[in-house]
Amino acid sequence: MPEETSPTPEWTTHGVGPWPGGESAWPDDERFDAELLRDGDTRNVIDRYRYWTMQAIVADIDSHRHGFHVAIENWQHDLNIGSIVRSANAFAADTVHIIGRRRWNKRGAMVTDRYQRVVHHPDVAAFLAWAREAGIPVLAIDNVEGSVPIETFDLPERCVFLFGQEGPGLSDEAITAADAVLEIVQFGSTRSINASAAAAVVMHSWVVRRADLSTGV
Repeated sequence: MPEETSPTPEWTTHGVGPWPGGESAWPDDERFDAELLRDGDTRNVIDRYRYWTMQAIVADIDSHRHGFHVAIENWQHDLNIGSIVRSANAFAADTVHIIGRRRWNKRGAMVTDRYQRVVHHPDVAAFLAWAREAGIPVLAIDNVEGSVPIETFDLPERCVFLFGQEGPGLSDEAITAADAVLEIVQFGSTRSINASAAAAVVMHSWVVRRADLSTGV
C-alpha cells in the first residue's frame, strides 16, 4: 500500500473542497476516489478518511473492528435503530444484528450503515442460533428485576449486546435466553434512558475496558 498522503485542501462548511492543484497534484494512492478529489468531500467521515473510497474506508475499519456485536429487536420500526447503528460505527463494533422486521429507519444512521456490517435475523430464535454457533455470549441490556450493573460486570472480549424496543424493552424470549442481563446504573428520577443513548453507554463501557485506546481517533 502506498504511503499515506495528508490532504491539505480548503475546508468548507460541510467538509473539504477539491484537492488543491488540480488533477496533476492528486495523490498516487488507490484508496483515493477521483470524483471526491475533483469535487470535494462533504461526507460525515473523520479527517483520515477524506477523499477515500467507501470500499477503502470499510476495509480499513475491518482491520481493527472490536470483539463486540450489537443486536436490536425490531418489531415496531423503532426510530432509535439508526442512531444505534451510528454509535456502533463510531465504536467499531464487529456487526450490527437486526432482529425481526428487515426494514428499519436509517435516518438516524447518517449513512454510517454504509461503513458498518449489518445483518438481519428473522426472529430471536434465529439470532440465538447464530450466537450459539459462533460461540458468542448474549448480554441482554434491560433494567428488569435480577439484572446486573454493567459497571461491575466483567465484559468479555467477544460478546453481543442485545437491545429491545424503546418503551417495551426486550421480549421475554430474548431475556430468558440471554447469558446475562445487564443494566446501566442511574441516579435520577427517570425509570430508563433513551434506547440509543443506552446503547452508546454500553458500547463505550466495553471500549473503556477492552479497547486499545491508542488506535482511536
